[in-house]
Amino acid sequence: MKIKVLIVDDSALIRSVMSEIVRSQPDMEVVGVAPDPLVARELIKQTNPDVLTLDVEMPKMDGLDFLEKLMRLRPMPVLMVSSLTERGSEITLRALELGAVDFVTKPKISIQSGMREYTELIAEKIRAAAKARVKPRQIAPADAGQNGALPLIRNPLTSSEKLIIVGASTGGTEAIKDFLMQMPSDCPGILITQHMPEGFTRSFAKRLDGICKISVKEAENGERILPGHAFIAPGHSHLLLARSGANYVTHLDQGPPVNRHRPSVDVLFNSAAVCAGKNAVGVILTGMGKDGALGMLEMKKAGAHNFAQDEASCVVFGMPREAIAVGATHEVGALNDLPGMVLAYLAAHSSRALRV
Repeated sequence: MKIKVLIVDDSALIRSVMSEIVRSQPDMEVVGVAPDPLVARELIKQTNPDVLTLDVEMPKMDGLDFLEKLMRLRPMPVLMVSSLTERGSEITLRALELGAVDFVTKPKISIQSGMREYTELIAEKIRAAAKARVKPRQIAPADAGQNGALPLIRNPLTSSEKLIIVGASTGGTEAIKDFLMQMPSDCPGILITQHMPEGFTRSFAKRLDGICKISVKEAENGERILPGHAFIAPGHSHLLLARSGANYVTHLDQGPPVNRHRPSVDVLFNSAAVCAGKNAVGVILTGMGKDGALGMLEMKKAGAHNFAQDEASCVVFGMPREAIAVGATHEVGALNDLPGMVLAYLAAHSSRALRV
């Protein structure tokens, strides 16, 4: 059965390009196109699409207003189509908070040589969206101990030798936010790779920095990794863990994509295996594909303790499933529970270290 796609965009050219991409896939069909949310609303009733692609900035009704109403009244997989601008990135991040599954940037129509790669990207994201678990988003309360989450462990032993290494993809922006909001200000340093294009990671980090107890920033090359700080891989580079004397530091690399991604989770996890070994804790969150599975296995072989998000709380149970399948994980838990599980492990591990 084909995936039914409804395309919503005020640009006739973008509607045409997106329609052509969808129609080129044997497992997809375009069931309608709409120039604005008002037309889209009627087409949703008529066509019952599996996936909706939605322009971030729309006429007649703001795209975010439409998305908020849609996720409240008729939750469905939505793939946002965003412009590569600061305003576009801010609106897109808000859309993900409201329940959109994922986003893509608008195609550069003038660069025909890149259209094949862009077509593959769109198709991959639509397939993932069609399988996604869609739930109306509830903005998390400031008290991360509510809603069944484990209470914060306020005083794990802080040491620059302990590190938390995180990887995510589809659904990961909200999962990372939920994870980091439960981290106390004295937690170990955190390195994060989230599949996200250049131009969005800086806004993502800035947004998190404003709501978390810890400091969050887009990683730069050669920064010392300290407790209470999280570094997010920039969209243009792989993020690696490196050493400078006795200190852990960030290292950026613009080498070719790995598993079709740059930044790649496998690249980050492999570097953690080499540089941190048993001092690292790996965390793999929601995401499509298998990026991170083999890198996490290398972390386990090097002595790291690894956690995976469970299927029920994932938007897409791809990356965690693959990591579990290859035997790379030690513990599996719901997203709300993972921060407490990680901190409990670190506290217990540190206590043992103190008694040695």
